[in-house]
Amino acid sequence: MRIALHTRLKPGSQEEYEAAHREVPAELAAAIRAAGATDWTIWRSGLDLFHVIDCDSYDLLLARLADLPVNIAWQARMGGYLDVPHDYSDGEAGLPVVWELEPDQSAE
Repeated sequence: MRIALHTRLKPGSQEEYEAAHREVPAELAAAIRAAGATDWTIWRSGLDLFHVIDCDSYDLLLARLADLPVNIAWQARMGGYLDVPHDYSDGEAGLPVVWELEPDQSAE
């Protein structure tokens, strides 16, 4: 499963946000993997952040991370940088897919 998310930084927090992500705690990265994520990439355009997460189940990923102290601390830190955080309560699993390039079946 691939999930795309959009969040937005508070003006002036870009450098601090990027610096924080150069120092993601190894314990948090391990917890994210153990929770079922195989990849998580974040792109930034100005204040807009775009996340793409590959995981077995997004709901399960969030549930497994929810009560972990390392994740709680990280989310609190990220909350200081975000103007528009991801709202995990809406029941939507990320951005809706508009178009997707299908695999080329003729190459097989």
